[in-house]
Amino acid sequence: METQANDAVSCWIAYATSWSDPEPTPFATSASPGAMNKTTLPTPDTLERRWYVVDAADQTLGRLASEVASVLRGKNKPTYTPHLDTGDFVVVINAEKVRVSGNKATQKLYRRHSGRPGGMKTETFTHLQNRLPERIVEKAIQGMLPHNTLGRQLFRKLKVYRGDAHPHAAQQPQTLALDPAASAQ
Repeated sequence: METQANDAVSCWIAYATSWSDPEPTPFATSASPGAMNKTTLPTPDTLERRWYVVDAADQTLGRLASEVASVLRGKNKPTYTPHLDTGDFVVVINAEKVRVSGNKATQKLYRRHSGRPGGMKTETFTHLQNRLPERIVEKAIQGMLPHNTLGRQLFRKLKVYRGDAHPHAAQQPQTLALDPAASAQ
């Protein structure tokens, strides 16, 4: 019985070694097998974070928000990884001059709730734009980010300001060129 088992093992070894390729392929390297199929993940020290400034004057809200969310996410970089924060910082100025199309200025409602019974407050676009224009842009961009811890981490890299001035001149932000179709007619 043992001789049959030994014969089976030796037969299997001979069979397995006959499958080995005697000549290496032209793409073979000294690295481990399958090393060329590995995807490299960016590490925090290899990431390069840039600062961009976006002028929201006469821009359509949704189109502006989608492009800014894409830059915050890092989708404009070759190192984009869906589960990592590979994006850049974005400073949005002139938030009070953002536009919406159609009847959204009077019909769009922003809701918030205090958590108490009967604590829902509603506000129209024009009323909120007069009171807190930064919140309109922040809500639009936040809605286009992931709704998890990664999205909250990405949202911290967004800075929105009412006028032309912002306190991030020391970071030397570059102007982000938006799609010309994003401007309102």
